[in-house]
Amino acid sequence: MLNPPIPHQSELEMVSLEQLVPKDHLVRKIDKVIDFEFIRDEVADLYCHDNGRPAIDPVRLFKIMLLGYIFGIKSERQLVKEIEVNIAYRWFLKMTLTEKVA
Repeated sequence: MLNPPIPHQSELEMVSLEQLVPKDHLVRKIDKVIDFEFIRDEVADLYCHDNGRPAIDPVRLFKIMLLGYIFGIKSERQLVKEIEVNIAYRWFLKMTLTEKVA
């Protein structure tokens, strides 16, 4: 007898992004060998610290553009859509699963 599948999408599971991203994924390799924190120092004088809207983190912005280049995503809109669904990209950008991309 063929039983219908039981939907499990609404179950609560405790899992971390660390567990979901394969150990040999390219973004892990990049993150292991490159420390992107130098970008903050390079662009610090371009930002006003006491005026204007809050800025997007320059390290995250650089990493987003790097993902688009490496994985051949030519459109910024498509890049945002890919980050919304790709857990490895979110891990690389140090985003949570529910954090809004743009």
